[in-house]
Amino acid sequence: MIHGFINSRKSWDNARLKEDLLDKGYRVIVPDLRGNGDSDKPQDEEAYENDAEVKDLKLLMNHLNVQSYNAVGYSRGSIVLAKLLTTDKRIEKSVLGGMGIDFTNPNWERRIMFAKAFNGEVNEITKGAVDYATSIEADLRSLHLQQKYQPVTSKKELRKIKIDVIVICGDEDSDNGNAKELSNAFLNGKLVRVSGDHNGTYKTADFSDTVLRFLH
Repeated sequence: MIHGFINSRKSWDNARLKEDLLDKGYRVIVPDLRGNGDSDKPQDEEAYENDAEVKDLKLLMNHLNVQSYNAVGYSRGSIVLAKLLTTDKRIEKSVLGGMGIDFTNPNWERRIMFAKAFNGEVNEITKGAVDYATSIEADLRSLHLQQKYQPVTSKKELRKIKIDVIVICGDEDSDNGNAKELSNAFLNGKLVRVSGDHNGTYKTADFSDTVLRFLH
């Protein structure tokens, strides 16, 4: 389970899905991505270049001697997971939550805007996120670098992924582009809409039930 931006593994503690997976007997692995939670927060640019977060996750699964697994991402976690799908053949099924097609654009304006915001160039759209990050004492330098070097996965790369993928999007969530276009980018992709906005959808019973049906 891969958490979103300005967040940590603890965000999944508020989600129905984690509890339901455990109740069903799944082994659940919930890491803090670098720069978040209890993980290190390197300040140099090199620590985030070249899909470093994706490599972290592959190495974690190697360390745990995992031979095959399912993966669930939400928001920015889905962006990281999309790139992971292109490099780790151990993933059997995947869920991308809270995400549309826009991250496939290397010049995505929203990403660039948030990268600038966490480097001091705040506007009306980004002010709330920066204020929230500051209030929880998140590392603003790291958040800036996470956006600056965020993984980009092209539609062509997504098309080569052969496993089953579902895109789950709240009916009030359009922050990150068209979710239907994202599901269509995969060879075996499917869109499921559930009720909720971007910050609430992953916590709901509907989100959990959708994932459990997919994994069963």
